[in-house]
Amino acid sequence: MALLAEGPHRGCPRAPSPGDRRSAAPARGRSRLPMPALALLMAVLLTGCAATTGSTAGKSSPTAAAPAAVAPTAAAPSAAGAPGDAEAGHEAPGTGTPGVESTTQGRTDAGAYPDTPAPLGGLGPRTLALIPESTRQAVVVTGRSRDANRSEAVLYRRTASGWEAGMAWPAHNALNGWTDDHLAGDLRSPVGVFTLSDAGGLLPDPGTLLPYDESPGFSIGGTGFMGEPLDGSFDYVVAIDYNRVPGTSPLDQTRPLGADRGGGIWLHVDHDGPTQGCVSLEERHMRQLLLALDPERHPVIVIGDAGSLSR
Repeated sequence: MALLAEGPHRGCPRAPSPGDRRSAAPARGRSRLPMPALALLMAVLLTGCAATTGSTAGKSSPTAAAPAAVAPTAAAPSAAGAPGDAEAGHEAPGTGTPGVESTTQGRTDAGAYPDTPAPLGGLGPRTLALIPESTRQAVVVTGRSRDANRSEAVLYRRTASGWEAGMAWPAHNALNGWTDDHLAGDLRSPVGVFTLSDAGGLLPDPGTLLPYDESPGFSIGGTGFMGEPLDGSFDYVVAIDYNRVPGTSPLDQTRPLGADRGGGIWLHVDHDGPTQGCVSLEERHMRQLLLALDPERHPVIVIGDAGSLSR
């Protein structure tokens, strides 16, 4: 019973004494306002609420607060590719230059290029121009900086309404970062747009649509730059078509540009450290990527540091 009595009003009620009634009467009299004053107070309160819902400070006119006074065109513009752009006079999604549609899911580098929209992972016009017209899948790997060996990978797919991004995956790249002129032994990953044609690995094919070469040639041992074990790094591999012949196993040693330009640049399983030139993803993400890539969508990989890719 004590619990029932607890709350804002505590204790048991008692009958008011005559003195109580006399002292309460003036208070009730003070609480009554004349009707004109009450109407004025309500008007002030309503005007104040309107001022906190979008009107400019100091402008409290009733017309500024009335919903009917807000024209439809005063609403914030919808994101590119959203329904309604065509009706507003904008180009319909998917009808512009392939590869340049905006996406609200794309990765951006806030503050770096504030006046430039960020289509397809923040890629600039020069980089976008390298993506083939037929491409419907693009793995965009963006390095943190020119000399950094950590990056982020996102698999995009092109639809009728533009590029759509999948999940972002953490990645490693070469120890010394990125380069526009890759050479054997420079410990940098090449910047550019490259096709993805072939896969393989030490483990059996997980079900990829890419040609897959299961081979003991993908065995590897030893330790990486951070002393981490390299075992299992090539359990799953996707060859990046840099200085290689597409349509062959990732193990193929043919180097069309010459051996001095390096080769064997792969997507492979991450060993928790930087690579010699490849891009590495966690094993579960490599499996997801292998299952997603479709040669009929002409997949490419776009790799480089954020500054280079924004050109």
